[in-house]
Amino acid sequence: MRLKIKRLDSSIGLPEPATAGAAGFDLAASVDVEIPARGIKLVGTGLVIGVPDGYFLGIFARSSTPLKRGLMVANGVGIIDADYCGPADEIKIQLINVSGQPVQVKRGDRLAQGVVLPCPRIEWEEVAEMVAPTRGGFGSTGQ
Repeated sequence: MRLKIKRLDSSIGLPEPATAGAAGFDLAASVDVEIPARGIKLVGTGLVIGVPDGYFLGIFARSSTPLKRGLMVANGVGIIDADYCGPADEIKIQLINVSGQPVQVKRGDRLAQGVVLPCPRIEWEEVAEMVAPTRGGFGSTGQ
């Protein structure tokens, strides 16, 4: 799959998968920023990424970032729609610092990973009843 990408600063490197078998590509900070203890900040990547119609870009935590840095993707998974690709539509990572200390993020620090996933268009089919049995709510499996 080929994606269009624009660097807002020509000195920023292009995102790369960490290994040949990696599902996603690393996204790094384009600027130095301090994230206060238990605070949330948007951290720019300096990139505009054009995702093809029918897909979205998911922004996921890197497995080591919470453990080593105390940082998590604040909204669980960031979703970048295919139509978010205007000239200044920079990909930003919303990070929360779950530690009790400020965390210094330096330009080039890999903070999250991007994964391009299919996003099928849906049509609702409203029905009078659902035929499957009720399962009992969240967390009820296996009780």
